[in-house]
Amino acid sequence: MSDSMIRLDHVTKLYGNVIGVNDLVTELPTDSYGLIGPNGSGKTTLINLLIGHFRPTIGTVEVFGKAPTKNRSLLRHVGLCPASDVLYPNVSAAEWVRFQVRLHGFSRTESKRLALEALEMVGMTKSMNRPMGTYSLGMRQRTKLAQAIAHRPQLLILDEPYNGLDPIGRSEMTTILKQWRAEGRGLLFASHVLHEIEAVTNSFLLIHGGRLLASGNLNEIECILAGTSQQIRIAGPNVEKLLHRLAGVPWIESLSLTQNPRELKLAVRDSAELYRQLPGWVIADNLEVETIRSSDGELDALFDSLLRHHRGEAG
Repeated sequence: MSDSMIRLDHVTKLYGNVIGVNDLVTELPTDSYGLIGPNGSGKTTLINLLIGHFRPTIGTVEVFGKAPTKNRSLLRHVGLCPASDVLYPNVSAAEWVRFQVRLHGFSRTESKRLALEALEMVGMTKSMNRPMGTYSLGMRQRTKLAQAIAHRPQLLILDEPYNGLDPIGRSEMTTILKQWRAEGRGLLFASHVLHEIEAVTNSFLLIHGGRLLASGNLNEIECILAGTSQQIRIAGPNVEKLLHRLAGVPWIESLSLTQNPRELKLAVRDSAELYRQLPGWVIADNLEVETIRSSDGELDALFDSLLRHHRGEAG
């Protein structure tokens, strides 16, 4: 099997005149990755390309060195937990998962054993013989995960796996995915919620508008964004006193003042320098600062910064 888990070579997928993904280029060794982007960014299109449901309009897709559309046996090595609900209401989880494993070529006896092990792993043993039409959304999500992992794939692909899970279910899901990662298997975890992925892996692929904006860990992405402005808001009854301090400062790209609430909005290229000088200004000018809010860690702000970086608007 190839050392490369996923390879995308200038991959574009068109739906008529609509672009699903646009010129994706990356190569990923076997590891765990978060595929993160807002709804409609191209995450599900990319997943469908990886499992061979879609054929790229331009470029080539390889999973473990093979094209998914030409090598259907490749699916034996891939497990998919889709975002859509694909369960059958009159069939039990035990029957459904066992049937899914059989489709990968396992014997009846082996399929039953693997299905039971997977359902136990996701906490569905007590309910596995009930019709799936009686399940809650969280139980259906667990059952989908069970069928994705039951045949012991080398790559597990999950599309919004936390949908419908309560806090306990989310914690249990995170534990399962961490264990999967610890076993050295591949994981591609699609979500639009950054902290969900951060709990499992610190390696990211950031996709927006069908384009891959950045890839790497958080430190590497921060390096990409070095020199890109952050949005910072400082609120308080007399924050206008800061205007004379900030006017003409080279690392301030823009500043504006709102009246109600009284808030100073800044676009700052060097936030560290702002935070270094701000305490002195507060004391010297007798400022009353109630809140300071930064865009750090906010997904929308991160994508906005990356988009401006790609358009050449940073720095």
